[in-house]
Amino acid sequence: MSLPPLSFKAAVVGAGPAGLFAAEILARAGVAVTVYDRMPSVGRKFLMAGRGGLNLTHSEDLGRFLTRYAEAEPVLKPLIEAFRPEDLRSWCEGLGQDTFVGSSGRVFPKAFKASPLLRAWLARLEGLTVRFALRHTWRGWDSGGALLFTGPTGETVSAAPDATILALGGASWPRLGSDGSWTGILEGKGIPVAPLRPANMGFTLSWSEVMRSRFEGEPLKRIALSFEGVTVRGEAIVTADGLEGGAVYALSGRLREAIAREGRATVRLDLRPDLPLEALTQRLSAPRKGQSASTFLRKAAGLSPVGIALLRESTPRLPDAPEALARLIKAVPLTLTGTKSLERAISTAGGIPFAEVDEHLMLRRLPGVFVAGEMLDWEAPTGGYLLQATFATGLAAARGVLARFRIPDAALTWAPSSATRHL
Repeated sequence: MSLPPLSFKAAVVGAGPAGLFAAEILARAGVAVTVYDRMPSVGRKFLMAGRGGLNLTHSEDLGRFLTRYAEAEPVLKPLIEAFRPEDLRSWCEGLGQDTFVGSSGRVFPKAFKASPLLRAWLARLEGLTVRFALRHTWRGWDSGGALLFTGPTGETVSAAPDATILALGGASWPRLGSDGSWTGILEGKGIPVAPLRPANMGFTLSWSEVMRSRFEGEPLKRIALSFEGVTVRGEAIVTADGLEGGAVYALSGRLREAIAREGRATVRLDLRPDLPLEALTQRLSAPRKGQSASTFLRKAAGLSPVGIALLRESTPRLPDAPEALARLIKAVPLTLTGTKSLERAISTAGGIPFAEVDEHLMLRRLPGVFVAGEMLDWEAPTGGYLLQATFATGLAAARGVLARFRIPDAALTWAPSSATRHL
């Protein structure tokens, strides 16, 4: 089948980054694109992600970058190689939003938020005549294969595009648009879906009343967490019922699976990862000179009040021997008993197995229907890896549509230019 541009119609269901990027690629090839979303405005989770600084991608070596996708690396590798971190930066800069590399290697827009980027992006899509149908909730297909939606006033709306890209997201932060309701629709079509589970989320702990009342919200800076032979440096935050933060999120997949198997998981917290055991032991061997234990630990070991509280939380009595105390400081045991809810997780694990889609991300059981973003079964830590793969899968799905219907791909370049129409 070969349809000329403009006579070919595509529907993109979901107005997050994957869907919007797919719509852009299709529109640049001359395809008439309509983007459907159940929310009254687009990119709501994208905007929330930018509230604390929009982490677009990461500047590390691509080989190391790809390892962050764990089991999904083999299938995501060619997709990310086709749209690399430097391509995402160039695309962003092409929208007038310069980027910079932070001290951690993470990449951010200089505006440090998502709203200017999204405004520029929507202006570009409008110039490409992408149409938006908001407040349209997808309900599946009718008996003739047309897409069905519930419209803004409760009416049934149907659409019969030549191709469809589903980019409905996972199920984290459902109030922002992605509620995971699509799982039942696809399962009804015989497509298996791995259960949606929280990813990049916090964990619950049974804190003492003292820990809850005095240290809720306190940050743990420059720490390291270890579990199953993997150690991650970063930061964390004490919550009323557990721990959250970047170092926790980086281990969240392993911890989640361990808790599912055994009902709990014990991580080791190094409060001074920058200080070798021998050096810390030597510091703790100094005379106390009448200092209280808290004062001594603060001065000799450089521990914060919340770090000292965690030591006390882990044992009824702190060791007297300097080496034993140093070992505890560098490996405080914390037993996690559960995960925070999927609704408050940063991202979602589970979804459509890659075995259910072809190399162009088309569903094998539903020809002409493609999938992008978090609907697919992959996960990654925070640090820019989530958005990078989201954009890459959006591009792959759009190019899959073009390839299937033999529509010439637009001559895309990611380098910024002064021209109004560029990518």
